[in-house]
Amino acid sequence: MSDPSHKLSFGEFTLDLDQAELLCAGQSVPVEPQVFDLIAYLAANPDHVVSRDELIEHVWQGRIVSDASISTRINAARKALGDDGKTQRLIRTVPRRGFRFLGQASDDAPQGEPAGSGIRYFKSFDGTHIAYATIGKGLPLVKAPSFLSHLERDLSSPLWRHWVQGFSRDHTYVRMDQRGNGLSDREVARIDFDAFVNDLLYLFDALDIDRAPLLGISQGAATAVEFAHRHPDRVSGLILIGGYVAGWRKLGNPDLEQRREAMLNLMKVGWGGENPAFRQIYTNLFVPGGSAEQQEWFNDMQRDSASPENAHRILDSFGDIDVRDHLGAVQVPTLVCHCRNDAIVPFEAGRQFALHMPNARLMPLDGENHVLLEDDPGWPVFLREAQAFLAGLKPGP
Repeated sequence: MSDPSHKLSFGEFTLDLDQAELLCAGQSVPVEPQVFDLIAYLAANPDHVVSRDELIEHVWQGRIVSDASISTRINAARKALGDDGKTQRLIRTVPRRGFRFLGQASDDAPQGEPAGSGIRYFKSFDGTHIAYATIGKGLPLVKAPSFLSHLERDLSSPLWRHWVQGFSRDHTYVRMDQRGNGLSDREVARIDFDAFVNDLLYLFDALDIDRAPLLGISQGAATAVEFAHRHPDRVSGLILIGGYVAGWRKLGNPDLEQRREAMLNLMKVGWGGENPAFRQIYTNLFVPGGSAEQQEWFNDMQRDSASPENAHRILDSFGDIDVRDHLGAVQVPTLVCHCRNDAIVPFEAGRQFALHMPNARLMPLDGENHVLLEDDPGWPVFLREAQAFLAGLKPGP
């Protein structure tokens, strides 16, 4: 086996290599020694597909092993990590080549504290428990809450892992699951725009963040702008991508309202079912250029991240967003990015931020996906611009 550091951590898991122990959120997970070695080797080598011959050499020390035995150990490893052969969120089978580890492992995490401090919770203004996680080192960058997130699954997601990797490289990247979604409380009385903004304030306080830049994606862009309007002393800059200044109920467009209402009605019966036909409609709007794997993941994520009732409530609340009256008062440096052919939020909707915010700069991006994929032409441009923007912000109060 390779010689990684004494601890490897990914998501909520930590591998204590000295003690040969697998921990989940600080609690021991029983695994056979060979299964532990298998997980440890895959986690220590996430940069390539590990062949069966390589596993035999490093985990079985060159002994003759049947394919059935390897498959049994892989299945046991997946089970220990809360994974399975269908979702393959951490250990992926690459046909005829081997296996690839999809978690983002970091070295030497403190005992009982997985990479990025694992999944933690704070209690918001109304008692709702909101899940959050941090990853990386450096000054904080806070991602405003947005729909369809799952703190645990995002780390291995073909839609979100490059975001986590890119923004945790030079910063402590702070993520949270929106109320009613992901690992945050699902049974909540309030799901509305004002609650989303207040949750963000309680996140800042829970982490003792005095001042930090915000990343706002999709409707999270309006949340970030409203937070900056209410708490200008807490925000050093804004990165907005795929956002809009007003929800569909606020635009005076009856045809748009009718289409969105129809989607919401379908959501009640189609969101949580085994047949992905309805969810595929939503997927085609968000990532029309996605691969089959990326679209399948997005389909599954819709069902796993929120119940049909909560998905309906969350998306219904987006129709009432309106920050147009506050744009001129937000003075912080702002980078506005938007794909020219965004299939769900038109480019013009994002351009409104740059038109009406005094210190905003617009960066158009090539592409049609609402969520930028790693192989999108706009992704490296966006990441480069965002990192340069963050490097130019004045730190501190």
